[in-house]
Amino acid sequence: QVQVMESGGGSVQSGGSLRLSCVVSGFTYANYYMAWFRQAPGKEREGVASIDSEGTTKYADSVKGRFAISQDNAKKTLYLQMNNLKPDDTAVYYCAATPSSTVPILTLIEADFNYWGQGTQVTVSS
Repeated sequence: QVQVMESGGGSVQSGGSLRLSCVVSGFTYANYYMAWFRQAPGKEREGVASIDSEGTTKYADSVKGRFAISQDNAKKTLYLQMNNLKPDDTAVYYCAATPSSTVPILTLIEADFNYWGQGTQVTVSS
């Protein structure tokens, strides 16, 4: 059984930094995509950043140059380093994973991911 667990959320002031972590257990695929999504109040969930098993990354335009996705394969942990945070980054952040056999290319589309965590709140004040 695959389990996805995020941590690291919190409250920061505008311009601050946070690092989110996500541990994925029971996920034994050698080739995969993992990603971070977020959902702000009253808005749809959107893709933030994704990474494949070889380390190729993809970012939403809104976070390019500020956020960095990375992974520690030995620890089966996914990270999202968020710098220069803005109030618009306030949202619940979700970690997601899927075997790459189900999707042809690295993606930021919610429907492409099969396994999800419960989310962690990030609040950025001005």
